[in-house]
Amino acid sequence: MSTNSNTCLRHVVLFAFRDDASAGEVDAIVADFATLPQAIPGIVAYEWGTNVSPEGLNDGFTHCFTLTFASAQDRDGYLVHPAHERFVGTLGKSLARSLVLDYWAQ
Repeated sequence: MSTNSNTCLRHVVLFAFRDDASAGEVDAIVADFATLPQAIPGIVAYEWGTNVSPEGLNDGFTHCFTLTFASAQDRDGYLVHPAHERFVGTLGKSLARSLVLDYWAQ
């Protein structure tokens, strides 16, 4: 896919936490995720929130994180960055499932 300067790459991450994950563990993960934009070059925007949809179609996913990158190269650098790899390594005991989707904003 070709890109131009008017497009950006969105990296969307959804988390479903284990039933036995404490509120403190979830809060720590959210806070830890929020440190990544300062630690990893190439992240041009970051936001997160919890599901508030009344439709009931979230399939257990409660937390959504969206990172924006200017290029696929920036996203690829994020994926292998030591700070990201460390963060991913902390998720095992609290996370039940994750879903990741990347797309070029139209």
